[in-house]
Amino acid sequence: MSTHQPYDRRMARKAAFGSFLGSVVEYYDFFIYGSAAALVFSTLFFPSSDPMAGTLAALATFGVGYIARPFGALIFGHLGDRIGRKRVLMMTLVLMGLSTSLIGLLPTHASVGAWAPGLLVFCRLLQGLSAGGEQVGASLLTMEHAPGKKRAFYTSWLINGASMGSILATSVFIPLSMLSEEQLLAWGWRIPFLLSAVMVTITWMIRRGVDESPEFLEKRDEVAQAPVVEMFSKEWRAFITVFCCALICSVSSLVMIFGLSWATNNQHVDRSAMLTAIAASQVVALICQPLYGLLADRIGKKRIFALGSLACCAGVFVFLWSITTGQIGLIIFATVLLKAVLYSAPNALWPSFYAELFSIRVRYTGVGLATQLSFIVSGFSPSLCYALLNQGAGWLPVGYFIGGLSLVACIAALASRPAAQPVPATGRAAARAL
Repeated sequence: MSTHQPYDRRMARKAAFGSFLGSVVEYYDFFIYGSAAALVFSTLFFPSSDPMAGTLAALATFGVGYIARPFGALIFGHLGDRIGRKRVLMMTLVLMGLSTSLIGLLPTHASVGAWAPGLLVFCRLLQGLSAGGEQVGASLLTMEHAPGKKRAFYTSWLINGASMGSILATSVFIPLSMLSEEQLLAWGWRIPFLLSAVMVTITWMIRRGVDESPEFLEKRDEVAQAPVVEMFSKEWRAFITVFCCALICSVSSLVMIFGLSWATNNQHVDRSAMLTAIAASQVVALICQPLYGLLADRIGKKRIFALGSLACCAGVFVFLWSITTGQIGLIIFATVLLKAVLYSAPNALWPSFYAELFSIRVRYTGVGLATQLSFIVSGFSPSLCYALLNQGAGWLPVGYFIGGLSLVACIAALASRPAAQPVPATGRAAARAL
């Protein structure tokens, strides 16, 4: 029996706004950790006589969150394909807010010794579990509410939420960086984490008024009993494609985490200047991403995604070189060019582009698991970039590494094929009659 739901413009906009806010919370929570890991966690939780060792340990805990994300994708993806998108998104929102607020209350190594990094890693794992289900579910809820010819544009606002969250995560540390070192390490670093509780409460109020996905409601009597099994047996090509395409996210980690840490700790770039460059790139991305969504709805998602990924191959070298010059204006220009102008093309499109490669029965599981497994590479890419620096060849190996991942994403996008849409019952009957 069909339960087809007519397109509702008001609900589509409400779904997009709720997903936008959820994405703000997710990326604010996830990336204030990255900023803190780059700036203060090495001192607070991983004190060492070797500053580089402490920095590497702190950045490794940033990557731990990415290890947990596939498990979150598996758990919440299964639930999302079985019981619906909305209910799962309410769970992930609460889990993200709770784990982030707890980080702001943790004792440091000076207070409890080895327990401090252990508790920090535990909270980071909870963040990763939540993130593994949140963004994919929000993108599906938005896409499945949106009109068919505007899916890229509507879901681009989810990515704008990610950019806004990243802006807040970076910007909140700019005034804090003006505190004395003693004040920042004593209490200043806790403020961004505790602010998460306010943002989660507001988002909860908005999201609870969004209806369940109309596409899911139409197919709820035909849900897969074991989505992950069905996905690997019938749609494994789409899984591999999305995994490879999602490697493009390493560009974001290059700028937001490695670039910030390397510039301030190794190249002696002013901390506030580097944070300002990253924040500026995120502001410009707020304009670029919806424009790429509109363009993709007109000329095709595959084309824009592939061209943007290819452009990032060159952009990473410009960005890394600019940091070595120490010229603030040039660094800001290169950061905006890579993170806002070039990277925004694939980044704005992935929610709708990836989802259309899977059938509705396994979409949450397929997109979630493929992206989150790929994001492990992104999560550990800052540590890998530092390891490449230590090989004595300067920053060029870092450029080859991230540029190579961007090229793989481009090739995978060009080879992609959307999922075959099931033929309606009346269509099958007509086909048999012919």
